[in-house]
Amino acid sequence: MTEETIAETLPPIRHWPALELSGVDFDPVLTELMSESPITRIQLPNGEGWAWLVTRYADVRAVANDPRFSREAVMDHPVTRLAPHFIPTRGAVGFLDPPDHTRLRRSVAAAFTAKGVERVREKSRRVLDELVDELVQDGPPADLTETVLSPFPIAVISELMGVPTADRHSVHGWTQLILSSSQGAKVSERAKEEMGSYFAGLIGLRAGSAGEDVTSLLGAAVGSGEVALDEAVGLAVLLQIGGEAVTNNSGQMFYILLTRPNLAERLRAEPELRPQAIDELLRYIPHRNAVGLSRIATEDVAIRGVRIRAGDAVYVSYLAANRDPEVFAYPETIDFSRSPNPHVAFGFGPHYCPGGMLARLESELLVDVLLDRLPGLKLAVPSQKVPFRKGALIRGPEALPVTW
Repeated sequence: MTEETIAETLPPIRHWPALELSGVDFDPVLTELMSESPITRIQLPNGEGWAWLVTRYADVRAVANDPRFSREAVMDHPVTRLAPHFIPTRGAVGFLDPPDHTRLRRSVAAAFTAKGVERVREKSRRVLDELVDELVQDGPPADLTETVLSPFPIAVISELMGVPTADRHSVHGWTQLILSSSQGAKVSERAKEEMGSYFAGLIGLRAGSAGEDVTSLLGAAVGSGEVALDEAVGLAVLLQIGGEAVTNNSGQMFYILLTRPNLAERLRAEPELRPQAIDELLRYIPHRNAVGLSRIATEDVAIRGVRIRAGDAVYVSYLAANRDPEVFAYPETIDFSRSPNPHVAFGFGPHYCPGGMLARLESELLVDVLLDRLPGLKLAVPSQKVPFRKGALIRGPEALPVTW
């Protein structure tokens, strides 16, 4: 195949605008792109140029696990992107490739294993029960996001991270500014610097620590020379921010359960089904707008007969992969009996979300406690009146007005 032939057969570049989507509506542009071809070309609202978009399940997993597609190389490429500001920190785990990426993740792996996550289960359940106690005591109506779905994940990730209770409000404030796409680059960058300075101090205090929380593990790794301080800080910031994504995911989960009461009633009647149901909800919910971080091809790679050139930017869509009909029969249907359910809601390959087990634990606790303790839980407003976040990279209800 000559270079001229490849150029002639390149798919058109599709502009993918930043849409303000409500509820759990699937992005109509992504639906079109998925139907057009397994691999297309896109231009997002910010950044420069165009990028390949991969949407089929098998291809998404292949690209995410292929060392020829580099995250580290993104640092030196002005890639088209959704976010209006792009503030990567050189050496941050999200922009590292193995073996550095592997070394850095290994330093905190113990906190995110089944054993590490179980360490915080009892405390997490107590925190959740206390929040629901206050909710019941104050009486309906209430905003479930403000009273439970926001403070609960903050408390859990902060516990796992080793952030003292007195500092959690500040850490949450920085997270909100970093995740917002509407505040402007300077505000976001300042928040990231302030959070970084905070974690640098906390990790420094814990050099040589034998604690099991993340900042203690990072303090020990920095003390032993395994990890540099700036690497540890970048990882701590990323993990803290990622931990708050549960607020949005669980908000979407409960929006689904409260707008489709038959699903909630089934989980009340068949509690043994809940872990499987949570996996299906994780597969189904559109947890982000557009796509996340890109990769750069370090050599020519063929995908489904399309040649990706060295230097090309490539995005994978985990949302699209989770709706691939070749893997998930009737993907638009929420099926609590779906088994197996090999969804990629937490990503795939070396950059698989380290907090996947923790997010599952939190989701299971939320479903157990809220469905069992509030049997009449329902929306306090019509479903179309539930406000969803505007100008945010991660999707979810801004407020979830409920009564019981």
